[in-house]
Amino acid sequence: MTRIKFQQNLDDLKERLLIMAGMAEQAIQRSIEAYSSRDLSICELVFRSEPSINRLEREIDQLALDLLAMEQPMAIDLRFILSVIRINADLERVGDQAVNIAIRVREMGAFANTDLPVDIPKLASLASAMVRKALQAFIEADAELAQSVLLLDDQVDEMNDAAFYALSSLIKEKPELTPQSLNALIIARNLERVGDHATNIAEDVIFWVRGFDVRHHPRTD
Repeated sequence: MTRIKFQQNLDDLKERLLIMAGMAEQAIQRSIEAYSSRDLSICELVFRSEPSINRLEREIDQLALDLLAMEQPMAIDLRFILSVIRINADLERVGDQAVNIAIRVREMGAFANTDLPVDIPKLASLASAMVRKALQAFIEADAELAQSVLLLDDQVDEMNDAAFYALSSLIKEKPELTPQSLNALIIARNLERVGDHATNIAEDVIFWVRGFDVRHHPRTD
């Protein structure tokens, strides 16, 4: 494989990953729109998008593995391909979280729409912002921007913890609201996991650009 052809394949790999990112982001946005509007038809859009996301994940993995096998890249190109494989897996799991949220919204549709002491759209906005910022860091090969994503994870965790305590208290006070509260609690947990996947993506960008694995290392402000 010539160097020019190899670079073209790297560009194709990056382009496919960004398509995957757009599909995963759209799935999350739709699932939260379904929650806010209780429009179950939007849930169906999320469900129908899952096979396409899964298929693209397999295609990206195969292209990345082919590049590893044929070119045996070194240094930064090797780190880029390995990072794409890991980011690809995290994006697929973001899509899975969107499906999980849509399932919970569908279950909530069987009960009266009740105001709950949790701001799911706000939590979703922060988690989605983490994903967008991590992907922007990937597009720009910006390790500093990726590092800033890691600092947002604690905010998402705190919001998820606050949702847990508020909804747990509501269940004790008003047992009749248990189904709605439990579903909202699980949705909050799904969004916390989206934040975790964004963190993973940011860590992979840092690994690609700097050659340093920051996973399991203490973070600095």
